[in-house]
Amino acid sequence: MTNKSDKASATHSTFAFFGTPYVARDTLARLIECGFTPSVVVTNPDAPRGRKHVMTPTETRVLAEAHGIPVLAPTKLDNDAVEAIAAYSCDYAVVVAYGKILPEALIHAFPKGVLNVHYSLLPKYRGATPVEAALLAGDETTGVTIQQMVKALDAGDIIAQEETAIIPTETTVELRPRLVSIGAELLCETLPLYLRGDCTPTPQNHQHATHVGKLTKADGEISLSDSDQTNWRKYRAYAEWPGVFFIYNEQRIKITKAELADGEFRILRVIPAGKQEMDFSAWEQATT
Repeated sequence: MTNKSDKASATHSTFAFFGTPYVARDTLARLIECGFTPSVVVTNPDAPRGRKHVMTPTETRVLAEAHGIPVLAPTKLDNDAVEAIAAYSCDYAVVVAYGKILPEALIHAFPKGVLNVHYSLLPKYRGATPVEAALLAGDETTGVTIQQMVKALDAGDIIAQEETAIIPTETTVELRPRLVSIGAELLCETLPLYLRGDCTPTPQNHQHATHVGKLTKADGEISLSDSDQTNWRKYRAYAEWPGVFFIYNEQRIKITKAELADGEFRILRVIPAGKQEMDFSAWEQATT
């Protein structure tokens, strides 16, 4: 627990916030509620979305502008971008699902360092998809790590960690927001201690590190002949994106709802290519 004087002192330190999707937006919202408002938000540029490819700002940008916070959205973190960010003379930075690797020059631009919120118990699952990896592996626990960012990916010293049990029926749709909430609270609790110098950074054991990469749409394909556990884990891991599907008569059949009952992977709802969502039993009857 931190007292009011600790938090007041911490909020006098200026910081930059780096983040892009709802994961970052929700963390930023909680920071603001806790009295930590960044001097600048750095996010990805507007991007086309939907069938009409309408140029749309990131979720984090929308929130920042609603609070009157300046926003930078560089396409690349080149020298010009680094100079523009450094011009805000922030003491430290917070990075949450930004989507770009910070160059060393940018990391060194913050005298008090750069903190990153990562959704695994580092050094396990360094990389882009730690939540998916935990579900795919059938892990019973996971957690959130606040690390002090270095040039190497997710290899910085651990500032704080919090572990949580994974509910057996959780998919990424439920687990990720829960981890975001845990991480945001942990960050609000940790910042005053960190800025006061009362955190003892713990180096990671790099020999125990595991790495996970980005996903593609193809990762969501399952085979109905695979084991029940394999398909259940894939369903849970890829429920948010890219979704899971199987191929029938060269057509992609998307699985929208499934369960593991008595050890059996049971498909409940599907979307056949070019059709509306339906019960899996109705689809089976139509194809037999």
